[in-house]
Amino acid sequence: MEYFIIIGVIGISILLIKTIYKINKKDLKYIAENNQELDKIVKKYPSNTEICKAILKKIQNEQVIIEEDNNVQNCLYIVISNKIIIADLRESFTRIQTIAHECLHSIQDRTILLFNFIYSNIYIFYFYLVSILGACKLLTNKLLFLNLLILLSFIYYFVRSYLENDAMIKARFLAKEYMEEIKISEKQEIERIVKEYDKLNNIGIKAVNYSLFLNVTIRIAILALIFCFR
Repeated sequence: MEYFIIIGVIGISILLIKTIYKINKKDLKYIAENNQELDKIVKKYPSNTEICKAILKKIQNEQVIIEEDNNVQNCLYIVISNKIIIADLRESFTRIQTIAHECLHSIQDRTILLFNFIYSNIYIFYFYLVSILGACKLLTNKLLFLNLLILLSFIYYFVRSYLENDAMIKARFLAKEYMEEIKISEKQEIERIVKEYDKLNNIGIKAVNYSLFLNVTIRIAILALIFCFR
């Protein structure tokens, strides 16, 4: 019975957060993909790699390895190899802020970054291990293992959300500073670009936090569901 209550509370929480945050990823996609005029303005800027190098130099972290990979969907900073992987950004006006976001990850507290990398893998491994053991009826105190997953999920969420929020909030300002310093666009053009960044971030920051919340709560619900019938 307690497992059904947990699943119910999770379902209500997900709907509540989605309603409060007014999550609509279609709006986010529309802004990012339907600004052809701004796309043309940003197309005048150097290549993604050159932008990344310039921003890294600006934040005094030039030792980062830069790699472009059109086969990946999202840009990524890998703390273990100190590498930024730049995805196929399709010449979008968002590319400057996106690259700035990954550059900012590279100067975050390395202890927290390493903890997030190692802990995330342990957390996911624990979820799969306990799920398999639970499905095979090899766990005696199932509620204990579920409570441990809830605790681990909270830690995962808070660390990851801190890293992402910090980079997302600062990226807008860093991208603006870069555009102002390189002097390719006029001031009015930069203001228009930044205004669209603000629209994106207003939706995107909430969407990322909701997505993280959704990921951890669904894992908890899945394990509770397994325990219900096993």
